[in-house]
Amino acid sequence: MNNHRRHASGFTLIEMMVTITLLGVLTMLAMPSFTTWIANNKVRTVSDSLQNGLRLAQAEALRRSRPMVFSLTNSAAPQSGLTAVADGSNWSLNVSKSSLDAGNVFVQAGVLSDVAAGVQVKGAAAVCFNAMGRLAVNSDTGVAGASCNTGSPTFAYDISANGSDRPLRVLVGLGGQVRMCDPARKLADSPDGCP
Repeated sequence: MNNHRRHASGFTLIEMMVTITLLGVLTMLAMPSFTTWIANNKVRTVSDSLQNGLRLAQAEALRRSRPMVFSLTNSAAPQSGLTAVADGSNWSLNVSKSSLDAGNVFVQAGVLSDVAAGVQVKGAAAVCFNAMGRLAVNSDTGVAGASCNTGSPTFAYDISANGSDRPLRVLVGLGGQVRMCDPARKLADSPDGCP
């Protein structure tokens, strides 16, 4: 009779514990990179939402041939009650009060805080576009708190988050150009840099 034992293939308990320990160490080393990456993605998502809202405002001004007001607000339902505030957590787009329109007309709204929690937006309460899609001075927009009488040739919205190492800025130029840039880079050195 042959009393040879068969060797079972597989992992021993010690091999399994060493593998799990190494996996845990690698995960702990990668964790800071993941949290920074997630925070940077949140900043990018909010910046995209803000940029899209501003571009929509300009496009609607051209399409409707009416002045438009893009405003930041903390109202969750800006179509029923809107007060523009600087550094708001949502945005709203309205046809601005003009000689053709007695009051403002709600067009569309978007969210910023729900898109990515913990992201801060710093910027003006309102940006006004004229019927040609360019920045306009308008002190009587028909939207509470939205006055576009700064006379500034550009508007800037700075977007940042705790844990993010890459804040972004959304710029609106005098001609209505809307672009996103990285404030840590210079425009002369990189196409995504800020002026």
